[in-house]
Amino acid sequence: MEGSDAAARYQAVFESAAEAMLVFDPIADRIVDANASAERLLGFAREELLNMRMSALHPRQLPELIAFTDEVLERGHAWTGKLECRRADGRPLRVEYSAAVSRNEDGLQIAAIVYDSATRQLRRQQDEARDYLRQGIGEWRGIEHVFRELERENRLILHAAGEGIYGVDADGNTTFVNPAAERMLGWRAGELVGRDMHTAVHHMHADGSHYPSRQCPIYAAFRDGAVHRVDDEVFWRKDGTPITVEYTSTPIRDRGRLVGAVVVFRDITRRKEAEERLRAALDEVNELRERLEQENAYLQEEIETEFRHGEIIGRSSPMAKVIRQIELVAPTEASVLVVGESGTGKELIARAIHGASTRSKRPLIRVNCAAIPRELFESEFFGHARGAFTGALRDRVGRFELADGGTLFLDEIGEIPTELQGKLLRVLQDGQFERVGEERTRQVDVRLIAATNRDLKAEVRRGRFREDLYFRLNVFPIESVPLRERIADIPLLAAEFLERACRRANKTGVRLSQGDIRALGAYDWPGNVRELENVIERAVILSQNGRLRLELPERVPAPAPNGVIAPQASQTPEVLTEDDRRRRDRDNLRAALETCNGKIYGPGGAAELLGMRPTTLASRMKALGITRPRAGY
Repeated sequence: MEGSDAAARYQAVFESAAEAMLVFDPIADRIVDANASAERLLGFAREELLNMRMSALHPRQLPELIAFTDEVLERGHAWTGKLECRRADGRPLRVEYSAAVSRNEDGLQIAAIVYDSATRQLRRQQDEARDYLRQGIGEWRGIEHVFRELERENRLILHAAGEGIYGVDADGNTTFVNPAAERMLGWRAGELVGRDMHTAVHHMHADGSHYPSRQCPIYAAFRDGAVHRVDDEVFWRKDGTPITVEYTSTPIRDRGRLVGAVVVFRDITRRKEAEERLRAALDEVNELRERLEQENAYLQEEIETEFRHGEIIGRSSPMAKVIRQIELVAPTEASVLVVGESGTGKELIARAIHGASTRSKRPLIRVNCAAIPRELFESEFFGHARGAFTGALRDRVGRFELADGGTLFLDEIGEIPTELQGKLLRVLQDGQFERVGEERTRQVDVRLIAATNRDLKAEVRRGRFREDLYFRLNVFPIESVPLRERIADIPLLAAEFLERACRRANKTGVRLSQGDIRALGAYDWPGNVRELENVIERAVILSQNGRLRLELPERVPAPAPNGVIAPQASQTPEVLTEDDRRRRDRDNLRAALETCNGKIYGPGGAAELLGMRPTTLASRMKALGITRPRAGY
């Protein structure tokens, strides 16, 4: 997979780095990794370093090491030149550390570059000497004799210098070339002296396009009298191959007149190649880091959002069938289409499938397709590159990349625009996609679970959903059962929701009565399990003195086939005579008493069920001539 390739490239860069590098666990005080340069610098074999405590490298300097480590952990990065390492031969080695925090699947670690302080000091002295050389060259005078005197008087320096050095007169002709320049360019000095140097080694850009001499910073030095420094161009060797160079062109004056320039250059081809490799590796690492950060942020949002159902609750026959289907399909890689009404727990089924699958250690990424604006679907699914559209200020990882190796749950999949359905089908079939505004094709390994409360077959017939996508999704359909078809599960669900609602509201002693259970079972639950949870939570909020105040909402009229709410049978309110009203009240009170087995007072009594005081109920029974049946408690 792409992640493992990036990790391999990163490890290759780590191994081949010219500077010594150590990775250590600051909590366990353990060296986790070391590259070959660290072995050479410290004199220990890698196996010895990996079995060594970080503090053992710095005997008698534990306080300084702790202070440096704390600074890295606090700021994310730090530098110190106060530490001294113990080499394998026992000799002390003064070092400088440049370190940063690294977070990966193994936890928090610190990656540090280790420099030999003495070597660093020597390099600084050499740089100062070279600067002196560059500055001094500009002060030497003369034309041909100036260059001859310059070469003669500085022959030792020119021959010893590791940088290439050559001179050109005001016409651009070469006046001298030092041995280092000969080695780097492949020309002998005799072949270049007297020849137009730009035509010989600087005539083309790196892309092969012509490089006019009037644009050359080297020649500009003896035209404008300024020092020109360039850190990334190419010189062309005698054999036609390019070398990447950085150079300084310093003007030469004779009695105030510009007579030429001295050029000091160095071959940075290998350094640039290493930088490019490192940059590519860092880009991969940054991309992986960004993906992990977004994945962690997504998972944090999921953790902070309480799932509606901690686990599947129910012992009814329809739920037993659903559980069997989950157990059958979870170990496979098959796509699953969960269909059912809103509020029946389709997401819970998806989580159960993911949790029982071989992908359970990777994330389950949920996308609510009904909540995404039409113009942002492609960016949400596949991500986008910076600048792909107005407001795209940075690269963004899409949901498919976040779900790589895991499961993607597309809720309300029937809401996906038809123009995007083809791209979704391609990802499901080939595992390939491109971010918005990016030409690079990316590969993902994702298992898809989709859910809908629509009739997708009917949507296919109407031309609003692609038939090939429907068949790709509908490999293993599971029907999420509506609550009215699993009445036997209502007591279990209600008890679970009551416990959660009481915990959130900080209430104790609130119980469900038998009357409550019967009332819940008699309702047809158009909003399904979600409505049941809301009803219980509202009842807990209204409860007083441990008495649950259960209020079931009136059923909203069902839509007619044309989508319009069907009118009631009669728009005129029914007018009751006094005898009819008394008969209705009498029947209602008798039904309540029978439901509660004749119990009037206390939890589960008829007074509680009717929402009135027990004394009021007793008065109405007396007025309506209703005798109290034998209590069932």
